[in-house]
Amino acid sequence: MGLTIAQKIIKNHLVSGEMTVGADVGLRIDQTLTQDATGTMAYLEFEAMGVPRVKTELSVAYIDHNTLQTGFENADDHRFIQSVAKKHGIRFSRPGNGICHQVHLERFGIPGKTLIGSDSHTPTGGGIGMLAMGAGGLDVAVAMGGGAYHISMPKMLRVNLTGKLSPWVSAKDVILKVLEILSVKGGVGKIVEYAGEGVATLTVPERATITNMGAELGATTSIFPSDEITRAFLKAQGREQDWIPLASDPDAVYDEEISVDLSSLVPMVACPHSPDNVKTVEAVGKIKVDQVCIGSCTNSSYLDLMHVAAILKGKTVHPDVSLAIAPGSKQVYNMLAENGALADIIAAGARVLECACGPCIGMGQSPNSHGVSLRTFNRNFEGRSGTADGQVYLVSPETAAVSALTGVLTDPRCLGEAVEVKLPERFLLNDNMVALPAPADEMDSVEILRGPNIKEFPVTEALPESLSVKALLKVGDNITTDHIMPAGAKILPYRSNIPYLSNFCFGVCDKDFPQRCRDNGPSIVVGGQNYGQGSSREHAALVPLYLGVKAVLVKSFARIHCANLANAGILPLVFENEADYDRIDQMDEIVLPNVRAEIEAGSDVTVENRTKGVAFKARPVLSSRQQQMVLAGGLLNYTRENGSEN
Repeated sequence: MGLTIAQKIIKNHLVSGEMTVGADVGLRIDQTLTQDATGTMAYLEFEAMGVPRVKTELSVAYIDHNTLQTGFENADDHRFIQSVAKKHGIRFSRPGNGICHQVHLERFGIPGKTLIGSDSHTPTGGGIGMLAMGAGGLDVAVAMGGGAYHISMPKMLRVNLTGKLSPWVSAKDVILKVLEILSVKGGVGKIVEYAGEGVATLTVPERATITNMGAELGATTSIFPSDEITRAFLKAQGREQDWIPLASDPDAVYDEEISVDLSSLVPMVACPHSPDNVKTVEAVGKIKVDQVCIGSCTNSSYLDLMHVAAILKGKTVHPDVSLAIAPGSKQVYNMLAENGALADIIAAGARVLECACGPCIGMGQSPNSHGVSLRTFNRNFEGRSGTADGQVYLVSPETAAVSALTGVLTDPRCLGEAVEVKLPERFLLNDNMVALPAPADEMDSVEILRGPNIKEFPVTEALPESLSVKALLKVGDNITTDHIMPAGAKILPYRSNIPYLSNFCFGVCDKDFPQRCRDNGPSIVVGGQNYGQGSSREHAALVPLYLGVKAVLVKSFARIHCANLANAGILPLVFENEADYDRIDQMDEIVLPNVRAEIEAGSDVTVENRTKGVAFKARPVLSSRQQQMVLAGGLLNYTRENGSEN
């Protein structure tokens, strides 16, 4: 039986386990990346492991999230990360060099390699045939120390692409269509592999847009073949030597398959407040637009912004619209400046932002009260923009640009004949903003520079024989990591200060939750379906850990957050019978009388609701390795006890 692309890469990197769906597999990791909102904690964790040098082929620390410096906190974090990178053998991408996923695709990604990053949109690298996965910062730290990255062996889902995109229909419309078909839960436990005749019609930037937003499917990752299109892209980046061909075997077997006819697609839009709330632009109609934001790791490539510049050229942004554009990398920014496209963008009235994540994570450019914001980003969760009642719609760069001109949501097909933009035969190559680590003989003398806002990793403890807790919070379905640990300009500067961050935990759902934790002691959180979807931020586990959350009991988990809970030593449980969700109310007294013995035995956990006098079973969502981690009190304790084992 033949193998899929992903299975081939997994097989070549397998260090433990068997490639049976659902089994725990340990993978050798070739490359890692971090960004500054998660990186400080990841490097504190790496330091705690006591490993002097990273053991990966390549590790890169990017500064792209917390670039708004309204106080010393962000600058101190950047200085800390830069000093850690210099000392431990990590390349450092300076502020202004660009968004981690865009830069990594351009300058470092290699087909057939494994990559994990402390950011959920790391699967962008699947656009060139990498097995690229989002992970928690502690997982990244372990990989940098030479340890394996463990996942449950995913199912394989093939998306068969036929036909060719029509004029003014883009890759963003492709992934929005896939989200419409599969939903934000449809990729859980799966790797999405794109195949079929339509693949050859898509450029690498288009493929990367699709794999980037595969994170919103809940997928482990998404991947395209590495073909002549990939080779041409890498050659244009001066990296043709990194290319290898990669394709699935003709007799590869997939667990699921769907088909998308590219020729039949039309411009799409994800309506508030979920990436899978998808309709056609035509069906939504000409709603008034207050703001348009173009960029993010999804749609800030040279190809995207050249299309935008062509639409804006010689025109003026509607007087009622604020248009902000952020190039994805210094390479893109420089090339737009050199060929005159940047001048066209500025002349039209756009506000050009630095090469960073910016508005995508609520770091500036929040819309007006109840304002309608069209964004080329990947997420439109409630409150993520920084405006609690902001109405965020996700669209393609083409739809965004034409709507900025008209002042209403507009189908770009009204523009008539499409503008053809070709990728250059040679990109502008200048890596002067990526610093190398110190020479080997100087590394030991490098001083780590810590600011006063950088606090230690929260203390974790071994799992006790029993747990007696209160249900201090009960929430519904599709709780995101933005609900659990919000982002935004007011909070992100404190990502390295867990005690301060704890004041904002679950603030979107219940602003009194942190104080209840302080007043009541150990707790359990109860939730519905798809708990923890969205960002890979491990702070959504570390902050509850700090507040005394011992277990999370839900109907189902999103993959990365579930792993982050186990990494932090918090017990992830799912109801064996979902009807038992209704048998717990907030503030009920909950006892897990035999929890340690039950975890050791790999059995279901007994849950007693002492308030209501009922008992039922819950299933730990743990591999055998994660069972040992939770028993030890989390991955850091487990790694100290066992070494960075494979």
